[in-house]
Amino acid sequence: MGIYKHLDNHAKEIIKAWTARFAGSYSSDGSRFIMKEQDPFNNPIGAMAKEGFTDVFALLAGKNEPDPEVLRQKLDPVIRLRAVQAFVPSEGVAFVFPLKTVVKEALKKEIKEGKVTQKDLDGFYNRVDQLSLAAFDIYMACREQIYRLRASEVRTRTLNILKNKDILCEVPEVGTEILPHDVYKNGGFEKSDDDPDRGL
Repeated sequence: MGIYKHLDNHAKEIIKAWTARFAGSYSSDGSRFIMKEQDPFNNPIGAMAKEGFTDVFALLAGKNEPDPEVLRQKLDPVIRLRAVQAFVPSEGVAFVFPLKTVVKEALKKEIKEGKVTQKDLDGFYNRVDQLSLAAFDIYMACREQIYRLRASEVRTRTLNILKNKDILCEVPEVGTEILPHDVYKNGGFEKSDDDPDRGL
């Protein structure tokens, strides 16, 4: 479809506008900093967003359907960044959808002249919809990983506190992680074939 030729012609304009929409999800000061600071070391969020959006848009704007796995790989760093920040899932991936509006505005002249049809736009919009689904999947997988790590950290910290207070102790030879200290001192925790859970 002819739209992809025009998308390539407007690529820089579209990526800049899309990045601006992304930056707009932060505070006004943060948004200005993301867009203006060019040093990637001082502005890692902006650098990551620009690089990710450039790679993702190149795939979306190609004549061939983008490889879903490659698309996920290019989108992954930006989504991981959002997952560790204070965004609910809908906010975390919301920056994907404005790409439709950005493209429509960039191609306003071509649309008016009939060089880009609604069917062309719908074909591209479908790719953006697929991108949004991939973004949500990545985001939720990242949040799940974060929750597991936090739960593990809390559990380890709690066990250490209890052991330090001499309330619980580890008995590795029993095949369990912790037992009440008095049970360990008084015995009665040994396992047997008849009662594998004895003392637990």
